[in-house]
Amino acid sequence: MKKGAATGGIILFLTLAAASSTVAGLKGKSMEKSIRKPAVAGQFYTSEPEALREEIETYLSRAELPDITGDIFALISPHAGYMYSGHVAAAGYALLEEGQFETVVVISPCHVEYFRFASIYEGDAYETPLGLVEIDKELSKEIASRSDLVKIGPDGHETGPQGRGEHSLEVQIPFLQVALGDFRIVPIVMGDQSADMVDGLGEALAGALAGRNVLIVASTDLSHFHDDKTAKKLDGEFIARLEAFDVDGLMSSISSGKTEACGGGPSAAAMIASTGLGGTGCTILKYANSGDISGDRGNVVGYVSAVITGDRDRGTSYMGGGSVGEDVDRKTRLFLLRYARSIIREKLGMKTEDIEKPASPILGENRGGFITLKINDRLRGCIGYIEAVKPLLETVAEMTYSAAFSDYRFEPVAKEEVDDLTIEISVLSPVRETKDPSEIEVGRHGIIISALGQRGLLLPQVAVEHGWDRDTFLDQTCVKAGLPRDAWKKSMTTIEIFSAEIFSEEEMGLR
Repeated sequence: MKKGAATGGIILFLTLAAASSTVAGLKGKSMEKSIRKPAVAGQFYTSEPEALREEIETYLSRAELPDITGDIFALISPHAGYMYSGHVAAAGYALLEEGQFETVVVISPCHVEYFRFASIYEGDAYETPLGLVEIDKELSKEIASRSDLVKIGPDGHETGPQGRGEHSLEVQIPFLQVALGDFRIVPIVMGDQSADMVDGLGEALAGALAGRNVLIVASTDLSHFHDDKTAKKLDGEFIARLEAFDVDGLMSSISSGKTEACGGGPSAAAMIASTGLGGTGCTILKYANSGDISGDRGNVVGYVSAVITGDRDRGTSYMGGGSVGEDVDRKTRLFLLRYARSIIREKLGMKTEDIEKPASPILGENRGGFITLKINDRLRGCIGYIEAVKPLLETVAEMTYSAAFSDYRFEPVAKEEVDDLTIEISVLSPVRETKDPSEIEVGRHGIIISALGQRGLLLPQVAVEHGWDRDTFLDQTCVKAGLPRDAWKKSMTTIEIFSAEIFSEEEMGLR
């Protein structure tokens, strides 16, 4: 793959050419108060600008570029001293092209103090020996507005109680400056990495970044100070969870001690955000540990570089127009998908897992919905309610059973097919009539056509999967109703539309 062939994603950095460059919007302000000065230049990386740029360019030129496809949403990158982890970090940054992203969101852990939220820097810019990177304040405010667990302030960015400045975010910026040139940044330090914090930040990012040309960078090192064999076992578990795109598995492995990562929370938040935006998978680019450089195999630190890719258009269309979590949050989506699978397994006498029901009000709301079953991308069953006649939980239960065992087009699902099934759930908005077909948005709206006692319906994803434009979508809905293709143009025909939040086991990392 040529450098930059996979594009799109999430980034929040605007690099200026030199430290003396003027940052837009900084005039009249106290530069000392508004700029976060480098804390670890001369320690984790050289403080001499020309030498720093040359070192990074050398790392990037030596990186092997993998054959990846799709849009780039996020990088997972190490944050040790460049002599130890720079060659690993370069494996991800080498995928970027100058000017590719307008903004970069960098998420890091906090090693210098504890606070119970994720902190976005309140100042105007971050500085490195390569110059100033302006803070994207408008986007910062948008992210913070979406969660009480995200705040704008100095916490985690300035010198901590122990007299140290946080390094894990800072060391990512010079790589971005060399790879991207001009960009802005949203620097986020997580003072707490609990599950609710990770979910809150991930969902806030997904909602705020939809439709924007942004890259996410999650900063993390892996296991610390084990012998080489132990480190590789621990790090292998982290890498396996990344490759499986399994957020819950990653968080579970960290909490149980099966793996270690100081930036496990940032990595999981990046995965959640990317999933909401259209990310579908994670590719490991490079793994190493400090022993590969120092020769000391008895006391190593692990490093990994990875990239999350997918289809950005899928994220903005499949989530009701790009605002993830409008009605059904991530925890509820995961619960409903697991619940649907348990219904099929229970009917077939198979073992089911215990599933904790979230305290989500929407489960009790009357909602229309569809369950779609597929095997190897081929339809295996699809049944649902259009009207909101039952609580969502009941709708999912009944439609799952019907799609698996009562869809007249197919034989009932057999036990040997269950492991090959992929479940997709569509939660519908209220249906409304439209007199203007031009307001129909492909990927956002489903269509119902009624005339002469005939009625046909197609879900939003059908048009996306077939690559139809609006007129073809309308034509095909008429065909589904048993009407002439152009019946939608006639005055006798009623056109109704609805939107849907659509999520599947595959997209949520369960398959």
